[in-house]
Amino acid sequence: MRTIVKGLIAGAAGTSALNVASYLDMVVRGRAASSTPEQAVDRLARRADVNLGEGEQAENRKQALGALLGYGTGAGAALGYALLTARRRPPWPVGVVALTALAMLGSNGPLTALGVTDPREWSPSSWVSDVIPHLAYGITAYAAYAVMDG
Repeated sequence: MRTIVKGLIAGAAGTSALNVASYLDMVVRGRAASSTPEQAVDRLARRADVNLGEGEQAENRKQALGALLGYGTGAGAALGYALLTARRRPPWPVGVVALTALAMLGSNGPLTALGVTDPREWSPSSWVSDVIPHLAYGITAYAAYAVMDG
């Protein structure tokens, strides 16, 4: 149970860092928020035949559910890492890379499978906008584990 709790706490810390890094990128470059989470929710809702409402109500639900999917991805990546490394935590470079990769796969894998995005077609700035926040996630989640492990 302790491993699960530590994983969820590390995931929450990492997700907060990812969000901060993303918002800072938006401020620095003056770019809009990504619409991919909302597009994923829309496609999932259509596939599951779930009515999200009409007009602004539906758009608000997509935005909220998209954000919640992000929190779930962050929690799931760190929880998976915690379960895989419960007996022996890897050194920080390996742990940070593993957490970063799990978060990127957890977010981009489903988006790619749903046809919302295709990383093979991303520009260099799109890669930077994706890698840097996920690296912030990996560093922060790993640091959270380190603090909890004493």
